[in-house]
Amino acid sequence: MRTNIIKTLFLSGLVLSTASCEDFLDQTSESEHTPENVWNSPYYSELVLNRAYGALTEDGTYAQVMAFTTSLNTDIELVDAGDAASYTNQGSERSYMNYNAIAGGWSKAQQAWDKSYIAIEYCNNVIDGVSGSSLANNTTTVGRQMLRYKGEAITLRAMLYFDLIRNFGDVPLKLSETKTDLSNVYIPKTDRDEIMDELIKSLEEAIEYLPWVGENGYTTEHVTKGYAHALLANIALQRAGWSIREAAKEGYETAAENSDPTYPTQRPAAAERKGYYELALKHLNAIIANGKHQLNPSIADQWYLVNQRALDTKYYENIFEIPMGLNKSGEFGYTVGVRISGASAKYGPKGNSSGKVKLTAPYFWSFDHNDLRRDLTCATYELKEENGVLKENMQKNEPFKIYVAKWDIRKMNEEWRIAALGTTEKVPTGINTIKMRYPQVLLMYAEALNELNGPDNAAGGAGMTAREALAKVHTRSFAEADKTAALAYVNAISADKDAFFEAIVQENAWELAGEGVRKFELERWNLLSKKIDEFKETFKYQFENEYPKDLYYKTITEGSEVRIDMASVCWYEEPADDVKKEYQKVSWWGTPKEDNDPNKNPMVALEYISAGLNTPVKNRYFMPIATGTIADSQGKIANSYGF
Repeated sequence: MRTNIIKTLFLSGLVLSTASCEDFLDQTSESEHTPENVWNSPYYSELVLNRAYGALTEDGTYAQVMAFTTSLNTDIELVDAGDAASYTNQGSERSYMNYNAIAGGWSKAQQAWDKSYIAIEYCNNVIDGVSGSSLANNTTTVGRQMLRYKGEAITLRAMLYFDLIRNFGDVPLKLSETKTDLSNVYIPKTDRDEIMDELIKSLEEAIEYLPWVGENGYTTEHVTKGYAHALLANIALQRAGWSIREAAKEGYETAAENSDPTYPTQRPAAAERKGYYELALKHLNAIIANGKHQLNPSIADQWYLVNQRALDTKYYENIFEIPMGLNKSGEFGYTVGVRISGASAKYGPKGNSSGKVKLTAPYFWSFDHNDLRRDLTCATYELKEENGVLKENMQKNEPFKIYVAKWDIRKMNEEWRIAALGTTEKVPTGINTIKMRYPQVLLMYAEALNELNGPDNAAGGAGMTAREALAKVHTRSFAEADKTAALAYVNAISADKDAFFEAIVQENAWELAGEGVRKFELERWNLLSKKIDEFKETFKYQFENEYPKDLYYKTITEGSEVRIDMASVCWYEEPADDVKKEYQKVSWWGTPKEDNDPNKNPMVALEYISAGLNTPVKNRYFMPIATGTIADSQGKIANSYGF
């Protein structure tokens, strides 16, 4: 853990103090030391940079809201499905993530905006300060150190702006620290394409300053050259992709499907798109060719290390992790993860982890039966201590309430467990928020190369075809005995570019569920609405034709714990009659319910899920800018998209 980042977060005003101000974007910074002292000292300069990192650990940024909440809903991920009242309560995240938002609604949407701009202000402090420092140069050790700080700040700022535009659309672009006369505070929105072009340009500069992971003491809790390359590639692909617009742009293509007549969904013309795909491929090539970042051969070990809060210093699969602090920040393992209901002698008196992020039955059903990711991703059970025994209790007929198994308190380390035992309050897990993993790099590489060359032509790539990159991700998640069959699946995918792209879209779901990635990728592919519709139709078909009405399974008792024997679960067919008595059973996804309550009847809940995406504006996946923010902007900004 980068302890000085966490320490600095909780020491207010050591170098810079942020004034509290209700004015729009007025995140002023008053120096307690003169600028000359701060920016001509690597020690003080790093402390300011650490304030930027620290701002990323707020609930309004990457401890919670921007880490996973705003990445809901998709075809595979939902926010607490089945609560009809909350869908229509426009002051809740459930309403917002079901695309039923109003500008004066959910307060955390404004927090996300405000906290992101606070973090951007810290980044601007560092960028401007180092740029004006006499120390910053490439000829001395200290000079290169200062430039590394600048490179980190540029990259963090690019990440923040990228997430702002993916959540709000066009936003004000502020690239310098606040002036004392506030002349750069009240500024209008900038077109997001211009913002992305500026971010790409700045990241190309940052890449020159940053080290690869493992160099200069940089861990994956720092921004490194690998993350800057990957972020740039992601922005370039977004720049080439579809987006709903405040107004039609001349020379852009308008989507044939899911495009609003007033706020059209558009993308650049073919020639411009090709340039951005080539740019993305260039930077993905750099990561792959360098070789520092690899797939951990064991997908189980990858997620065990994450839960343990242990940095992987062998494979560096997580390219950048925002460092959280135990009992200070971090919601993975609590709001996202396997749910524990009620108190536990082993895991603490608080219990009741919310498990607010849910996965869907069609998603579970989509996995190959031998894909290890199915049970490492999908928890169809919850934990509860009963009479001193901690049990895995299989869910019943709840096909939209599968928990995300990647985060699991049983895999968390002893330090967390001791902290949880010592309080009746929630203990922030300290599990880092992962902003980029190497599998996403390989999938973006496969996408870009397929778009340019098709699946089997490696020209312009990093020595492998799009199909080979996809195979690396897919086959990693199978046991040795099943890898041949897994490779056969990849090899059997059509060489047609569009068909292969569909396979990439599906692999994205299998690999990255619950990680805050899929929604934004579906948006740029203009597949968000289509995939949500497909999920609903698939559920209806599978409910009628495939899901068992009763699920049979066995349990295993080990000391004071009872767990489900996953190898025994009869997901796809009932056991023979003569051995049924050896199994436990629950009413499962194929059981009809007559109740009209969406909390109890999945077929009724289905109609509420993501229901606001195309009403009253088609493909309206952005959140509105808060009314308070607009009021403070002195008339410089306003909402769009019918908000």
